[in-house]
Amino acid sequence: MKTKHDDGDTREGPRLDKWLWAARFFKTRSLAAEEIGKGRVSINEQVAKASRELRLGDRVQFRQGPALRTVVVLGLSHVRGPAPVAQALYEETPDSIQARERAAQARRQGVEPAASIEQGRPTKRDRRTLADWQRWSASVDDDEGG
Repeated sequence: MKTKHDDGDTREGPRLDKWLWAARFFKTRSLAAEEIGKGRVSINEQVAKASRELRLGDRVQFRQGPALRTVVVLGLSHVRGPAPVAQALYEETPDSIQARERAAQARRQGVEPAASIEQGRPTKRDRRTLADWQRWSASVDDDEGG
């Protein structure tokens, strides 16, 4: 879709998948397109297609890892550039930043699953002993039943 600008020329805005890749939210364009195809990306609170063209001021919401991010489009780019240039293409909303910080804090304060293991992983010798015990206990049960 061609858009007419104040200076009189017509330019196309970048596709959503290309912009997400150029802004360095996703490592590859196909990963961005895959997330969009699953309905996990919305623009201005509407589920978007990968081919949707972005405009300045659009509000893009998507999940990146465990965090839900909301960014406002400040710049349009068809190419992937250095990280500082990519970061200038968007501004993350304050609510989104706070939510990510809360999620990170909750992960840091969460219980470590490995802390509940007292003796650690059984050794090969322990596993063999356990297997022998299970084999013999099964045969003992069969003898008592008969």
